[in-house]
Amino acid sequence: MRSRTLSAALRALAAALAMTTLAPHAAHAEKADKNKPTEIESNRMMSDDARQMTIFEGNVVLTKGTLVVHADKIVVRQDADGFQHVTATGNPVRFRQKTDAKNGTDGSWIDGEAKRVELNEHEDKVELFDNARVTRDKDVVRGNYIFLDERSGFFSVSGGADTPQGRVRAVLQPKMPAPPSAPGASPAPAQK
Repeated sequence: MRSRTLSAALRALAAALAMTTLAPHAAHAEKADKNKPTEIESNRMMSDDARQMTIFEGNVVLTKGTLVVHADKIVVRQDADGFQHVTATGNPVRFRQKTDAKNGTDGSWIDGEAKRVELNEHEDKVELFDNARVTRDKDVVRGNYIFLDERSGFFSVSGGADTPQGRVRAVLQPKMPAPPSAPGASPAPAQK
């Protein structure tokens, strides 16, 4: 088995799922996750070097730092240029990852699911198919299809037969600005 190929594919999967957030400008996954080992548990694993493919089947659980992916099956293919193409399927595929802390607040959790998730490392594209949903804090977007182009930051959601009335649904919570400091007030002393 080509462990370098598998390792690169799993890093691509982790990075791509981490990027699947509610908007192109949303917080990214914890930076420390990329330096964590990838652990995969499944009922079966098959590797075919001639076809440049590795398959994990049966209650697949992928963990890398704060990222956790649950799927029935994950197929990793490598193209002629060495780029990874990953397809995760399940009823549904579920993932969860924590974002980096920002402006003194704790990071938030990103949760998502779809029946199929496809990742194209060469084009930096992520697609969620069939009953797709992504949640960050209390913000939720759902549709039949969610697409993210990581290079451009383009993000789209489409409805379909599997969504109520074939429509996209988004619930976005109001964001509270940080309270202003009182005029003439001195900054709070640094804590040790």
